[in-house]
Amino acid sequence: MDKPYIQRVSIFIALALAMAVTRIHHFDVLPDASWAIFFLAGFWLRGSARWAFPLLMAEAVLVDFVVITQQGMNFWSQYCVSPAYWFLIAAYGALWLGGSWLARHQLGLRMPTLGLAVLALLVSEAVCYLISNGSFYWISASVPAPRSFGAWFVNLGDWYLPFLEVTALYVGLGAVLHVLVTQLSRTLQHTGHTQH
Repeated sequence: MDKPYIQRVSIFIALALAMAVTRIHHFDVLPDASWAIFFLAGFWLRGSARWAFPLLMAEAVLVDFVVITQQGMNFWSQYCVSPAYWFLIAAYGALWLGGSWLARHQLGLRMPTLGLAVLALLVSEAVCYLISNGSFYWISASVPAPRSFGAWFVNLGDWYLPFLEVTALYVGLGAVLHVLVTQLSRTLQHTGHTQH
């Protein structure tokens, strides 16, 4: 069943706020939740990709721009910003598609859904990581030459688990929140039916 528009907008606002807070304080107070936000948005806002995905992408770029320029740096000459930066659209898109796939195939609050969630997260996060890390390694001028597949695989190994851990932590928190809200909604509906 599709969520009402106001519910979708409320979810979007909550996700956008979470991304802004964690992306602004990247590696400071809280780790960046952007990857998890795109996965959860794909799950909770499935069917709203035409407006929600571009707005979340625009927010990610805007936050990066603000953080970089407030540090007195030129946005386009910052270490992480290169032609590879545009590959984040495809990388975050993979996460969105993973969450959307889970929304289509989930079986409610049952154990098989947990297995599907783990599968969807691992696959979409791995694709996101390969796109973002690979594009940065092979395209960015920040990576010194000569480049090789061996060095890239070492680089992949250095960063993969930290990105997976942070993403899984935030998605896990989102899953707990989802279960709590679903159970509360069921309880309220049941209480409403028994009072009539």
